[in-house]
Amino acid sequence: MENKKSTLLVGPDDKIGATEAGFLGLQHVLAMDIYVPPIILAGMMAMGVGDQMNLLQSTFLAAGIGTILQTFVFMKMPVSQGPSFVPLGAAAGVVLGSGGLRGNGMGTLIGALLVGSIILIILGATGIFQKIINKLVPALVGGTIITCVGLSLIPTALNSNIFNAPGNINKNMILAAVTALTLLVSVAISLKFKKVERFFRTSSIILALGVGTLVSTMMGMFDWKTVTSAPWFGLPNGTILHWGINFSPSAIVTFIIIYAVITTETTGTWFAMGAVTNHEITDKQWNHGIIGEGLSCMVAALLGTTPVTGYSTNAGVISITGVASKRVFLFAGIWFSILGFFSKLSAFLAAIPAPVIGGVFAIITVTIMLNGLNVIRGIETTDRDLYIIGVPIILTLALVLLPANVTKNAPQIIQYLLGSPIAVAAIAAIILNLVMPKQSAKQVKTA
Repeated sequence: MENKKSTLLVGPDDKIGATEAGFLGLQHVLAMDIYVPPIILAGMMAMGVGDQMNLLQSTFLAAGIGTILQTFVFMKMPVSQGPSFVPLGAAAGVVLGSGGLRGNGMGTLIGALLVGSIILIILGATGIFQKIINKLVPALVGGTIITCVGLSLIPTALNSNIFNAPGNINKNMILAAVTALTLLVSVAISLKFKKVERFFRTSSIILALGVGTLVSTMMGMFDWKTVTSAPWFGLPNGTILHWGINFSPSAIVTFIIIYAVITTETTGTWFAMGAVTNHEITDKQWNHGIIGEGLSCMVAALLGTTPVTGYSTNAGVISITGVASKRVFLFAGIWFSILGFFSKLSAFLAAIPAPVIGGVFAIITVTIMLNGLNVIRGIETTDRDLYIIGVPIILTLALVLLPANVTKNAPQIIQYLLGSPIAVAAIAAIILNLVMPKQSAKQVKTA
């Protein structure tokens, strides 16, 4: 991958001013919508307003600390951490099945999360993780996983954020279209007029979100009451000190499985980031990255929230803006940390209508998918490879379109997999690559 011509305006190690880095870091924060998983989880556990705000602030703070750890200490790539959707059902199940919020529920969840995070750290510290990657995930499999990452996110961008979002569907579609059009116009201007290329390309996402927020206000779709009623500052109180800790064997086993699934997803995210930054991840980075992932999840557990893992959205943001500076991700981490204490700003981000996020997110997901296809395009494929690429794509679409009642009626362990198309696609690509007979050079030439 490193021999390809880079289309980046700013590389990972290039210098960038603090003001611009801060602005672009905020752009990543706005595009990630990491407030959604904690809000969903709070609803599943019937949390009150106070506990919900604590969970939201803890998630922001964990994401900030994790982002800084990964970008500058462990993986040393432009990587941002955020809460995964995968553990939500299991987390709510553990809490409600262990006495609820007022019993040992949260303490049991925290105990399971801590054990799982320690296992991740051990995998990286012993070098086992890198050996697994080298053995099981060659470039063809990696490119396929990247493609499936983007593909699996497209329905979420459209359904959850636009078609099935609260409010009138026609208004939602108009708002999403205006936001997406603003993004496309900004990119088009950057391509047409070289003198303003840097400004419009690097700020295209925040311009789109700004216009979307303004239009949503004029349409009466932005809930300013939640913003004005929120306090300016507050400490996240829902930490391990508040909930305590309890170790349950069944909860621990459940979350070891969950961590295996989300680690597979994170691997796809790292491949995607490597593709957009034109960087081949080294053995050392794989091991250090999984240590950083484990520590990020440990911090999240101690703060009383679900695991924060590598977020694939940022790879799409880099593709659009052309800026991959690690300094930008440092500021993204700082912004997240600020949100952990700045309650009113957290409330503002949570109030941005879903269609505004969806209009941008839909384009971001497509760029991730296309980066995966670009990786595959650079590989000389054979007949066997078509199945290694094609079957995971089919499985991704199948799981995305799978009726919810099928998932609910499946065994609990199967539900975790059915809820993660990326993990299933990755596992399928790995297995197919191992079992499909390899063709000799003579066979390929004859074909």
